[in-house]
Amino acid sequence: MVSRANVSRYAGAPPEHGNHDRTIAGGPLYPASDVLAALQDKGLVLWTQRSIRKAQELGLDADGVADLLRSALQQGRYKNSEWCQQKPDGPWAASDVYLLTRHEWNDRAFRELPAHYYLKFALAKSGRLVLTVSCHVQT
Repeated sequence: MVSRANVSRYAGAPPEHGNHDRTIAGGPLYPASDVLAALQDKGLVLWTQRSIRKAQELGLDADGVADLLRSALQQGRYKNSEWCQQKPDGPWAASDVYLLTRHEWNDRAFRELPAHYYLKFALAKSGRLVLTVSCHVQT
């Protein structure tokens, strides 16, 4: 059975089964101040297996991802909003996507290079948790 449960604060309905258009118009869905307040309370959850795996590949824990998300909200750029499913047949979350570029030391190049981050997240229904759907470096 396919779940259509929406665990995010956004009140819309997830896409119908088979509908490949997951875009949500009119974003961002969540005011930066609300997300920053939830992050202040240590309310970040790496919500998908992919976000857990990618954070580990970057050497980040939940606090490190929260720091990236803070930077993205303050210095990054909003890209779009879209529905994301936690796992096949799992719950849905209406998510905002932000892009963040920051200069970081690269051991192979022996200098700082730009790192381009892609962060996708949602606020949970309570508004107290940030559910991280994706956090990775864009190539």
